[in-house]
Amino acid sequence: MEERADPKDSGALNRIRNLLVRIEDGFLVSLLALMIILAVMQIVLRNIFEAGIMWADILTRILVLWICLVGGMIAARQDRHINIDMISSYLSKRLRLITRAIIDVVTSIVCMAMAWYGVKFVQMEIASGNTAFATVPTWVCAGIIPAAFAVIALRYMLLGITDLKTLLMLRGED
Repeated sequence: MEERADPKDSGALNRIRNLLVRIEDGFLVSLLALMIILAVMQIVLRNIFEAGIMWADILTRILVLWICLVGGMIAARQDRHINIDMISSYLSKRLRLITRAIIDVVTSIVCMAMAWYGVKFVQMEIASGNTAFATVPTWVCAGIIPAAFAVIALRYMLLGITDLKTLLMLRGED
C-alpha cells in the first residue's frame, strides 16, 4: 500500500514528494549497505588478519538504530506500521474512518512526545561532550531520534487530517 496522496495535488507537489521519497529510500539503502559492508569487513579482518576496526562494532549498533528509525519514517509514509486490526472489517466505512483518524492523531501525539524527549536527550548529550566512536560526538548519533519521531508525528497527523477530510466528504454525501 502506497501513501494516501491527495489526488488534487499539483504536479509540482508530486515531484517534490517523489524526490523526497527517493532521497529517503536511498538514504535507508545507503545505511543498510554501509552496515553490511562494515560488518563483513570486520568479520574478514578478525578471522583472516586477527585485527579489526576498533569502532566498527559501535558504529554498527548506531547504524541499526538509524536504520530502524528511518525505516519507521518510511513505514509512516506508507501507512504500513504494525497494527492489530481485529474489528475494522466489521465496522462501517464511517466508523472505520473515525477509528483510523483517532488512532492516527494519538500516534502523532505520542511521536511528538518522543521527539520532544529526544530533543532533551540530544541536548544532554551535547552538554556531556561524550564521543560515540572515533571523534564523532554522541549527540550526532542520537540526532536521528528526535528527527525521525518528528517526521513520523507529522506524517500521522497528516494521515489523521486526510481521514477527517474523507469523513467530512462522506457526511456531505448523506
